This record gives sequence, structure tokens and C-alpha cells, in this order.
Amino acid sequence: MPKPIRMSRRSWIAAWAVLCAAGLAATAGLNASSAPAPRPEKPVSAECAKRIADIETQLAKAKREDKGDGVLAFSRIQVGTEDDCRGDLRNHFRGDQ
Repeated sequence: MPKPIRMSRRSWIAAWAVLCAAGLAATAGLNASSAPAPRPEKPVSAECAKRIADIETQLAKAKREDKGDGVLAFSRIQVGTEDDCRGDLRNHFRGDQ
């Protein structure tokens, strides 16, 4: 059985450093190329804009009063209507705008 090739400690460290640098460069390249394109802003209906403004007002009021654990519940949204604003509310408060 042939003897395995022996590598010095410096060779192992150099090979490890080269592989790490290549991995970092590949990661940086993939992160730069996969940046999402900005989405065009969708118009919000007047009813939804009014609801969003109302919720923003209630949130600001709750923040000023600083009561409880900061949990607010809203039950004004009517499910099943044509313009229930769920998507617009989700996009606005998730920060997609």
C-alpha cells in the first residue's frame, strides 16, 4: 500500500484560507445578484387609505398612553366584501411600501 502524501501544517492552513476566501467571495456574489427588484407601488383605495389612517391614529394614541402590553385588536374589517383591504393593511404594516 503506497504511503499517503504528507502535507505540512502551513500547507493545510493555506488551503483552508483559500477555500474560505473563495466561499466568502461566492457568498458575496450570490447576495449581490439576488437582490429583489423594487415592486411598483399599487394604488390604495380611498376606503382602505381611511382605514389605514384610522389604525395609525389608534396606534399613535396607544403609544402615547403607554397602557398594557401594547397589543391592539381591530375588528372593523368585514370579511367577504369586495374591498376588505386585508392585502393593503398587511402590506402597509409589514413595511412593503
